[in-house]
Amino acid sequence: MTDDAETRPTHVDLAAEYEASGVAEVLAELDRELIGLAPVKQRIRETAALLLVDRARRAMGLSHETPTLHMSFTGNPGTGKTTVAQMMAGLLHRLGYVRKGHLVSVTRDDLVGQYIGHTAPKTREVLKKAMGGVLFIDEAYYLWKPDNERDYGQEAIEILLQVMENNRDDLVVIMAGYADRMDKFFSANPGFRSRIAHHIDFPDYSDGELLHISETMLGGQNYVLDGGARAAMAEYVAQRRTQPHFANARSIRNALDRARLRQANRLFTEAAGPLDAAALSTITEADIRASRVFRGGLDVDRTARQEAAE
Repeated sequence: MTDDAETRPTHVDLAAEYEASGVAEVLAELDRELIGLAPVKQRIRETAALLLVDRARRAMGLSHETPTLHMSFTGNPGTGKTTVAQMMAGLLHRLGYVRKGHLVSVTRDDLVGQYIGHTAPKTREVLKKAMGGVLFIDEAYYLWKPDNERDYGQEAIEILLQVMENNRDDLVVIMAGYADRMDKFFSANPGFRSRIAHHIDFPDYSDGELLHISETMLGGQNYVLDGGARAAMAEYVAQRRTQPHFANARSIRNALDRARLRQANRLFTEAAGPLDAAALSTITEADIRASRVFRGGLDVDRTARQEAAE
């Protein structure tokens, strides 16, 4: 019988492994789809390099244990955490660390029951769906409510901790939320901190990046800003981000949805004849400046208001 050691490679070409794995495609998509986020992209590249080296070491018999891949994504709303989690799932799948590469995104309501005996089956059902992929828990700190003795979140936490330890070769858990709240959550539940190896902070977008994001979002729907609208949008971004409950790209998306509504109403009420494609696709300065932000008011979308209330 041939000894395993005799069949193991003695050298590895990491550049060739990188190309063959398809990791380059995922990283290219990361750069193409996400504006800004330079430190996040760098951490993803470093993680990909680590996993490529780990895979090579395992092929040579130098490593036997699956590395801990559970992660924490911290940052304000609308900074791309869910999108990066989706891409991370694809990256881990291409490198062979998860079987399916799918993402299951949940919140407290998906895991915690409302009565005795309800939480365990809910949590285990979610974990069953996520096996072989990535479980993304948004606003994970809401699982822990120490001021409510009758809360069932602790039961979900205990199940998650057990599965994160015992099934780490078949499931990656990413927890996300505001940085300060995540710190308090980890301090109160040290079992999570000890199981999470990768902590990635998502910075807020700059004004210029948000303007670029707005044009990219509109472009994806075959809309454009004319010159006046682009200047107005730049002013909108600068003013809106100083208001309460600003949610980065999420707030920009909501603002553009409202601008499209205004444009449609303007075309219906003002058009004197047939409209060409350019007219149907152009957002004007008036469509942007009709926002309450330019009148000294608040332009708060419902999702941001709801997050603040919680």
